[in-house]
Amino acid sequence: MTTRAEKIAEPVEVDGRRQRSDASRRKIAQAMLELLREGEPDPSADLVAERAGVGRRTVFRLFSDMEGVFREMHAIMTSRLTPEFVRPFLATTWRARVDELIERRSKAFEEMLPIKTAADARRYTSNFLQKEHKKVTRLQRDALRNILPANLAKGDMLEALDLTLSFEAWRRLRYEQGLSVKQAQAVLRQLVAALVD
Repeated sequence: MTTRAEKIAEPVEVDGRRQRSDASRRKIAQAMLELLREGEPDPSADLVAERAGVGRRTVFRLFSDMEGVFREMHAIMTSRLTPEFVRPFLATTWRARVDELIERRSKAFEEMLPIKTAADARRYTSNFLQKEHKKVTRLQRDALRNILPANLAKGDMLEALDLTLSFEAWRRLRYEQGLSVKQAQAVLRQLVAALVD
């Protein structure tokens, strides 16, 4: 027979276990993010467990597959980057806002580079990563469209500007072409100017 005190104590114990599991999940995802940023493109479970300060079995108990890890990493990155994306523009003209957009995106894209590159390598085998990629691409396109004048916010011009200011263009400038952040920003500004002038 369960006493009233035991009944009251039981949910607290379950919640405590759940909180520890949630904290371990975050630690594992954070460890994975750190390893990716440090240039480890496909960290092993042992490496992630060691960095997170948890046992290898904990990694496999909390995450049955990489999709779960990427979900948790995505939640961390979203909470970190969303404030930058939703912050109102300081600039008052559309050209100055595009310049501000380049500045904002370059900061966000720099933080995303190693993580998104690793995610993109797995995207075609993950429904979650495919869905999130489409969602982020749509949000970036909508943000651009919202600051452009009506004559530029449609048709081929929108397509050209959307491509120019995309994560994929940034990754090419930084990784394949080896440009610095400042050089890549300058190239984007030059491309925008060439398109709209």
